[in-house]
Amino acid sequence: MSPADSQPSSSLTGRKVLLGVSGGIACFKAAALCSMLVQSGAAVRVVMTRAARKFIGPVTFQALTGQAVITSIWQRDDHPESQHVGLARWCEAMVIAPATADLIARLAAGLCDDPVTLAAAALPRNTPLLLAPAMNEQMWESPITQRNLATLREMLRCKVIGPSEGWQACRTAGPGRMSEPAQIIEALAGVIGA
Repeated sequence: MSPADSQPSSSLTGRKVLLGVSGGIACFKAAALCSMLVQSGAAVRVVMTRAARKFIGPVTFQALTGQAVITSIWQRDDHPESQHVGLARWCEAMVIAPATADLIARLAAGLCDDPVTLAAAALPRNTPLLLAPAMNEQMWESPITQRNLATLREMLRCKVIGPSEGWQACRTAGPGRMSEPAQIIEALAGVIGA
């Protein structure tokens, strides 16, 4: 990646982005994505699954955004309605990065038992939902994962960014790596018309 590729886009200034983080090793890229979004001028709120918190702490995202991070479906914050509903109404787009095979499956099945899937399910129909998948090659190529993605594309009109090919935590190489933050931001800017 050239230095120009790593520069955040200023076209997101003032845009409201909800970042959902699910539990995979690619959570470290979610922190970089969050930082780049903030540097681009976007207002960013973060929701995390319990599994994501095994890889990275909410304090990281709180420091990057200056906002409380929602980690529980019971957490109360600044919205008078339920947090997931308030954040879904607030945002102009939601990005889930990394989107693990588990999260994709639960979302496709309508299982909403964490802040990320709840917020995604509560999005108004005209609010874009972008998924940045991250999983190992076999999980990515599984017919079940591909069926679940097809369901989400059809029912929720999700945009899927990537994944890329390369070295994976399972010590093999292949498709399944989460796309780089700059690629996700470019796709986001294209979707919200920034």
